[in-house]
Amino acid sequence: MKTGWVAMGAGAAGLGVALGAFGAHGLRTHVTAEALAAFETGVRYQMYHALGLIAVARAASRWPGPWTQAAGWLFTVGIILFSGSLYLMTLSGARWLGVITPFGGVALIAGWAAFATAALRAR
Repeated sequence: MKTGWVAMGAGAAGLGVALGAFGAHGLRTHVTAEALAAFETGVRYQMYHALGLIAVARAASRWPGPWTQAAGWLFTVGIILFSGSLYLMTLSGARWLGVITPFGGVALIAGWAAFATAALRAR
C-alpha cells in the first residue's frame, strides 16, 4: 500500500491545486467572501493532508502496521468529509452540509493521532 498512499496523496494534491485555481479564478465573482473563504479553507486542509498521505507512504515502509494504515485512511476520509463538505456548501449554498464538516475534522485529528501512535510504537 506504500505506493497507493503516494498515489492518493499526489492525486489529492493535484486536485487541490485545480480546486484552488477554480476558487481563485472561477468563484471569486460568483460567491460571497465568506463562502470563498470556506472553499479556500477546504483547499488548504486538503493540501496539508495530501502531504500527510505522502508522509504516510514513507512511514509505511519504516513502520508497517495497522496504525500507519489507519492514519492514511483517516486522512483520506477526513479530506472527503471536511474539504468535500466545504466545497459542496460553497457550490450548492446548502448550509446544512456544515454538519458534516466536524466529522471530517475529527477524522483528520484522529489520523494525526494514529500517525503519532505508529511512530511511538516503532521505537
